[in-house]
Amino acid sequence: MHTITTPSDWITRWSHLVPAGASVLDLACGQGRHMRWFFVRNHPVTGVDKALEAIESVAHMGQAICADIEAGPWPLPGRRFGCVVVTNYLWRPLLPTIVDSVAPGGLLLYETFAQGNESVGRPARAEFLLRPGELLRACESLRIVAYEDGFLDGPARFVQRIAAIREPLPPHDPMRLPLKGAP
Repeated sequence: MHTITTPSDWITRWSHLVPAGASVLDLACGQGRHMRWFFVRNHPVTGVDKALEAIESVAHMGQAICADIEAGPWPLPGRRFGCVVVTNYLWRPLLPTIVDSVAPGGLLLYETFAQGNESVGRPARAEFLLRPGELLRACESLRIVAYEDGFLDGPARFVQRIAAIREPLPPHDPMRLPLKGAP
């Protein structure tokens, strides 16, 4: 059973892919259930939410940023994380920024409502529901480890969820560097 403090099964299922000690961004973190999950596993955590009371409740775990990411500006320009977590949140204009926030070798864990959810509850408006394959297309620059698009029980909902890795940078090849003193 999901509660406000219980992390998503999707997040816990794939969290073993986050590199040890990697920084984690929990976007639209709410009461910080996923921040807490990673914090107790010794990851530096950053949470972003527009609700001041939510941010105040997670500030003891790491960096807590109160920002309305839909109104802008993006509060973490140029920063990349070993894991970016997004659950139950969709603002389409931010999808490229979210994907770009995953560091090389890092993981994106995203789970939110999809079309069909209007038949079982809220959210029901199209602007808050992913279209078929939309999350998969948004992550085409990443290596997809797992993807689901469909119905879940308990509570009943339609979701899309993805676990995707940004390929690590190629290792440094000392043979490609010019020798010291070479022209």
